[in-house]
Amino acid sequence: MATVTAPGISSTASALRRLYFVRFAFAVVWALVMIPLAKHLNPVTATLLVIYPLFDVAAAIFDVRTSRSAGSPVLLYVNVVVSLLAAAGLAIAGASGIPAVLRVWGAWAVVAGLVQLAVAIPRRKLGGQWPMIISGAISVLAGGSFIAGASADNPALTNAVGYAIPGAIFFLIAAIRLGRTAKAN
Repeated sequence: MATVTAPGISSTASALRRLYFVRFAFAVVWALVMIPLAKHLNPVTATLLVIYPLFDVAAAIFDVRTSRSAGSPVLLYVNVVVSLLAAAGLAIAGASGIPAVLRVWGAWAVVAGLVQLAVAIPRRKLGGQWPMIISGAISVLAGGSFIAGASADNPALTNAVGYAIPGAIFFLIAAIRLGRTAKAN
Protein backbone atom coordinates (compact mmCIF):
# COMPACT_ATOMS: atom_id res chain seq x y z
CA MET A 1 0.00 0.00 0.00
CA ALA A 2 1.55 3.27 -1.11
CA THR A 3 1.15 6.46 0.85
CA VAL A 4 0.75 9.82 -0.80
CA THR A 5 2.42 12.74 0.91
CA ALA A 6 1.13 16.27 0.49
CA PRO A 7 3.68 18.63 -1.09
CA GLY A 8 3.71 20.85 2.02
CA ILE A 9 4.50 17.91 4.24
CA SER A 10 7.32 16.63 2.04
CA SER A 11 8.93 20.09 1.79
CA THR A 12 8.60 20.51 5.56
CA ALA A 13 10.17 17.08 6.08
CA SER A 14 13.01 18.02 3.74
CA ALA A 15 13.66 21.28 5.62
CA LEU A 16 13.51 19.53 8.99
CA ARG A 17 15.86 16.86 7.67
CA ARG A 18 18.45 19.50 6.76
CA LEU A 19 17.96 21.21 10.11
CA TYR A 20 18.39 17.93 12.01
CA PHE A 21 21.62 17.14 10.15
CA VAL A 22 22.96 20.60 11.05
CA ARG A 23 21.89 20.17 14.67
CA PHE A 24 23.62 16.78 14.75
CA ALA A 25 26.87 18.24 13.42
CA PHE A 26 26.76 21.25 15.74
CA ALA A 27 26.11 19.14 18.84
CA VAL A 28 28.94 16.73 18.04
CA VAL A 29 31.46 19.50 17.34
CA TRP A 30 30.33 21.46 20.41
CA ALA A 31 30.67 18.40 22.66
CA LEU A 32 34.09 17.48 21.24
CA VAL A 33 35.33 21.00 21.93
CA MET A 34 33.66 21.23 25.32
CA ILE A 35 34.45 17.84 26.89
CA PRO A 36 38.17 18.44 27.44
CA LEU A 37 37.41 21.92 28.80
CA ALA A 38 34.57 20.88 31.12
CA LYS A 39 36.75 20.19 34.15
CA HIS A 40 36.87 23.87 35.02
CA LEU A 41 34.46 26.74 34.63
CA ASN A 42 36.20 29.70 33.06
CA PRO A 43 35.25 32.37 30.52
CA VAL A 44 35.78 30.00 27.57
CA THR A 45 33.60 27.21 28.97
CA ALA A 46 31.00 29.72 30.13
CA THR A 47 30.88 31.18 26.61
CA LEU A 48 30.54 27.74 25.05
CA LEU A 49 27.73 26.91 27.47
CA VAL A 50 25.87 30.08 26.43
CA ILE A 51 26.39 29.31 22.73
CA TYR A 52 24.54 25.98 22.95
CA PRO A 53 21.08 27.40 23.81
CA LEU A 54 21.68 30.31 21.41
CA PHE A 55 22.14 27.75 18.64
CA ASP A 56 18.86 26.22 19.79
CA VAL A 57 17.25 29.66 19.32
CA ALA A 58 18.54 29.88 15.75
CA ALA A 59 17.35 26.33 15.02
CA ALA A 60 13.87 27.06 16.39
CA ILE A 61 13.61 30.23 14.28
CA PHE A 62 14.60 28.23 11.18
CA ASP A 63 12.05 25.60 12.16
CA VAL A 64 9.29 28.24 12.47
CA ARG A 65 10.10 29.64 9.04
CA THR A 66 10.20 26.31 7.25
CA SER A 67 7.57 24.15 8.92
CA ARG A 68 4.35 26.13 8.74
CA SER A 69 2.50 23.13 7.29
CA ALA A 70 3.48 20.98 10.29
CA GLY A 71 1.28 22.83 12.77
CA SER A 72 1.18 25.89 14.97
CA PRO A 73 4.53 27.57 15.61
CA VAL A 74 3.54 28.71 19.11
CA LEU A 75 5.60 26.05 20.89
CA LEU A 76 8.62 26.87 18.74
CA TYR A 77 8.32 30.48 19.87
CA VAL A 78 8.13 29.20 23.44
CA ASN A 79 11.35 27.30 22.74
CA VAL A 80 12.99 30.50 21.49
CA VAL A 81 12.07 32.35 24.69
CA VAL A 82 13.10 29.45 26.94
CA SER A 83 16.46 29.09 25.19
CA LEU A 84 17.11 32.85 25.30
CA LEU A 85 16.37 32.80 29.03
CA ALA A 86 18.67 29.79 29.42
CA ALA A 87 21.49 31.59 27.60
CA ALA A 88 21.08 34.64 29.82
CA GLY A 89 20.83 32.44 32.90
CA LEU A 90 23.97 30.53 31.94
CA ALA A 91 25.86 33.78 31.37
CA ILE A 92 24.94 34.89 34.89
CA ALA A 93 25.43 31.44 36.45
CA GLY A 94 28.88 31.20 34.89
CA ALA A 95 30.07 33.78 37.40
CA SER A 96 28.59 31.82 40.31
CA GLY A 97 30.13 28.41 39.74
CA ILE A 98 29.40 24.94 38.45
CA PRO A 99 26.40 24.23 40.74
CA ALA A 100 24.58 27.32 39.44
CA VAL A 101 25.40 26.38 35.85
CA LEU A 102 24.10 22.84 36.38
CA ARG A 103 20.85 24.16 37.86
CA VAL A 104 20.24 26.49 34.92
CA TRP A 105 21.32 23.86 32.36
CA GLY A 106 19.08 21.30 34.07
CA ALA A 107 16.05 23.61 34.19
CA TRP A 108 16.56 24.40 30.51
CA ALA A 109 16.86 20.69 29.65
CA VAL A 110 13.59 19.93 31.48
CA VAL A 111 11.58 22.73 29.87
CA ALA A 112 13.16 22.32 26.41
CA GLY A 113 12.50 18.57 26.61
CA LEU A 114 8.83 19.16 27.42
CA VAL A 115 8.56 21.59 24.51
CA GLN A 116 10.32 19.11 22.22
CA LEU A 117 7.79 16.45 23.21
CA ALA A 118 4.88 18.81 22.62
CA VAL A 119 6.22 19.75 19.17
CA ALA A 120 7.17 16.23 18.05
CA ILE A 121 4.00 14.38 19.03
CA PRO A 122 1.73 16.23 16.57
CA ARG A 123 4.45 16.02 13.90
CA ARG A 124 4.38 12.21 13.84
CA LYS A 125 2.65 12.37 10.43
CA LEU A 126 5.91 13.73 9.01
CA GLY A 127 7.78 10.62 10.02
CA GLY A 128 11.09 10.62 11.86
CA GLN A 129 9.60 12.08 15.01
CA TRP A 130 9.91 9.10 17.35
CA PRO A 131 13.58 9.91 17.98
CA MET A 132 12.53 13.48 18.83
CA ILE A 133 9.85 12.20 21.21
CA ILE A 134 12.33 9.89 22.93
CA SER A 135 14.95 12.65 23.02
CA GLY A 136 12.48 15.08 24.60
CA ALA A 137 11.63 12.56 27.32
CA ILE A 138 15.30 11.84 27.98
CA SER A 139 15.99 15.58 28.14
CA VAL A 140 13.41 15.97 30.90
CA LEU A 141 15.01 13.15 32.92
CA ALA A 142 18.55 14.36 32.26
CA GLY A 143 17.63 17.89 33.29
CA GLY A 144 16.40 16.58 36.61
CA SER A 145 19.66 14.71 37.09
CA PHE A 146 21.69 17.87 36.36
CA ILE A 147 19.70 19.80 38.95
CA ALA A 148 20.22 17.01 41.48
CA GLY A 149 23.91 16.74 40.54
CA ALA A 150 24.40 20.43 41.34
CA SER A 151 24.12 19.52 45.02
CA ALA A 152 26.83 16.84 44.85
CA ASP A 153 30.04 17.26 46.83
CA ASN A 154 32.08 17.84 43.70
CA PRO A 155 29.69 18.79 40.87
CA ALA A 156 31.05 18.50 37.33
CA LEU A 157 30.03 19.84 33.94
CA THR A 158 31.03 16.68 32.09
CA ASN A 159 27.60 14.99 32.37
CA ALA A 160 25.82 18.14 31.20
CA VAL A 161 28.22 18.40 28.27
CA GLY A 162 27.86 14.71 27.48
CA TYR A 163 24.11 15.33 27.23
CA ALA A 164 24.72 16.83 23.78
CA ILE A 165 25.92 13.52 22.31
CA PRO A 166 22.69 11.48 22.72
CA GLY A 167 20.75 14.52 21.49
CA ALA A 168 22.97 14.62 18.42
CA ILE A 169 22.38 10.93 17.77
CA PHE A 170 18.62 11.37 18.03
CA PHE A 171 18.78 14.28 15.54
CA LEU A 172 20.78 12.09 13.15
CA ILE A 173 18.29 9.22 13.41
CA ALA A 174 15.35 11.59 12.91
CA ALA A 175 17.05 13.17 9.88
CA ILE A 176 17.63 9.77 8.30
CA ARG A 177 14.06 8.68 8.99
CA LEU A 178 12.67 11.92 7.54
CA GLY A 179 14.36 11.02 4.26
CA ARG A 180 11.40 8.87 3.21
CA THR A 181 8.91 11.68 3.69
CA ALA A 182 11.21 14.26 2.10
CA LYS A 183 11.69 12.10 -1.01
CA ALA A 184 7.95 11.91 -1.60
CA ASN A 185 8.11 15.23 -3.53
